[in-house]
Amino acid sequence: MADNFQLNLGSLRSSVNLTLHTHHASRLWFGRQRTEGKPGMIGLSGFANILNRIKRGCEQDDPYSDWFLILIEEKIEASEQEMKDIDARLDQVMASLPPMLSIGQNLSVQPVTLPLFLSTPLAFKAVFLLTAYDELVRRILLASHVGLIDNNAKGQWLDEGAAILRRLFGLSQRWKFSGASRDDFAAKNARSEQAREMYASFGEIPQDILEGTRKSSFAPSPSATSTATIDDDDHEDGFEETITLGLPHQDTPDPESAE
Repeated sequence: MADNFQLNLGSLRSSVNLTLHTHHASRLWFGRQRTEGKPGMIGLSGFANILNRIKRGCEQDDPYSDWFLILIEEKIEASEQEMKDIDARLDQVMASLPPMLSIGQNLSVQPVTLPLFLSTPLAFKAVFLLTAYDELVRRILLASHVGLIDNNAKGQWLDEGAAILRRLFGLSQRWKFSGASRDDFAAKNARSEQAREMYASFGEIPQDILEGTRKSSFAPSPSATSTATIDDDDHEDGFEETITLGLPHQDTPDPESAE
């Protein structure tokens, strides 16, 4: 006999919190507001907001949004390896400690804990990168404290790690919603021509991406009912607005070694 009983189940929810122990990692989270003397700088929270808009572009079958999602996924993978390479070099430095000397982890007595409201897997992967940098900073500062590296090396390593994340954030800022779908490109209409002009500096979009046969591993499925316009200045979703700081800017950032 058929079971006609229906369950009225709600959506799944989980709480996710990020704990950071260093000012260096916290600055990369928040970014920096523009002031008279200094330009604004995007942080991870702003990066996550851009990813939300790219995701909505993918849902509207915008091939350029799919292209950028692939580029960002590849950049995250490369950044993970770059961070591991720095960590391996630091392992070699820490290995020179005398065998009779043991040093524990250096943790903040008052770390900052932030609630995360993320809607894209790649945003979470960027958070993983930030936590790796936070741990790297703690190890670099510890190595400096016990005399394994000098101040110059400390500054160079801190800046090198921060630059990995900033390059990732900067890549996302180059995305713009093209306003064209794959149907527009198939029809070769005005929208597709306008989209090509918008992305002329990137060169021709790869054919397999244009056809939709190659997408990011984390690409959403196109939504047949999604026709809303994507606002490039939209900041909804992603993170709580109270902790979403930093304005996009391409200028050279301050060194991470400078407090």
